[in-house]
This record gives sequence, C-alpha cells and structure tokens, in this order.
Amino acid sequence: MACRTERAKRELVRVVRTPSGDVEVDPTGHLPGRGAYVCASEACAADALKRRSLERALGVPIPETIRERLRAVSPT
Repeated sequence: MACRTERAKRELVRVVRTPSGDVEVDPTGHLPGRGAYVCASEACAADALKRRSLERALGVPIPETIRERLRAVSPT
C-alpha cells in the first residue's frame, strides 16, 4: 500500500475488512472480506497509516488496536 514495491506474499501483512465490517490483521491470508497488503516493515506500515491508504482501500477507518499491531510489525 505505501511503497508499492512488488514482494512475495509471505513478506506482506494482510489487513482485511470482514463482511461484518470489522478490520483485522490476517496472518493466514484466508479470512473472508476485502483485503489490503502492506510490507512487513515498520516504516511502510507507518507510511500507509499516515497517508490513510489502508482506510481508502478498505473503505472504513482503521481502529487504534490494528494501528498499534501494524506499527509493531517486524520483517518476517
């Protein structure tokens, strides 16, 4: 979302808006719903949150709990 670099799927973190409208970090990549991918780096996640690109992609505000999880994400 932020750096637009093409990477292997396992190097990305999937954030999903479930059919019920909740937003979750999806470590398996199999949760149903609208998904968006962010690089597994703190800088990229912080940039995606700052620019609100995740909110635009998912169409809902990102809850603070998810923001904290993304800020704490580390490379796999």
